[in-house]
Amino acid sequence: MNKSRPKVRLSRALGIPLTPKCVQYFERRPYPPGDHGRRRRQQSDYQLRLREKQRLRFQYDLGEKQLRRVFDEAVKRPGKTGEVFVSLLERRLDATVLRAGFARTIYQARQFVTHRHITVNGRRVDRPSYRLEPGDVVAVHERSRTMTPFVTAAAGAHVGAGPTAPYLDVSVGTLTARMLREPLRSEVPVICNEQLVVEFYSR
Repeated sequence: MNKSRPKVRLSRALGIPLTPKCVQYFERRPYPPGDHGRRRRQQSDYQLRLREKQRLRFQYDLGEKQLRRVFDEAVKRPGKTGEVFVSLLERRLDATVLRAGFARTIYQARQFVTHRHITVNGRRVDRPSYRLEPGDVVAVHERSRTMTPFVTAAAGAHVGAGPTAPYLDVSVGTLTARMLREPLRSEVPVICNEQLVVEFYSR
């Protein structure tokens, strides 16, 4: 059955539900898939760090090269590398569309961006990796707002499903959001020990 639900299997392998639909399956079987999933095995330091890196990667739905590029940039910036790393990821356009409540999942948020339904400061942007700066305004394009997914979002269907983003000023009804400032790690609802990710890449 789970072969037709790859995100469920991935959620169980990572120990976190990646989508709202995965929650029920994850809660039913909160252990890795496979015949040996129930067995508790002692993980090596490398395995622990690798899992945290994979958790972070899949919560943002990124390829390995994409994630590594952002990490390399975070290393060069002042501040704690792990916290800077997560903040840079959170300023991606697709992540902002998700946090603002315009999409149900990061996968749907990415699709909205690539299909040119999202604008930044009034101009269409189709790159999910586009990095927002404080003061930028993200919105659903006026012609797209009558589409069912956006009508649902404007009704507040995706708001309240998780922690709010205090670094965003969101108007759900008009499907607009303004980035007030850079996100703090404590405000970002990703499940990950970012220090272990830093250690993974620094080995």
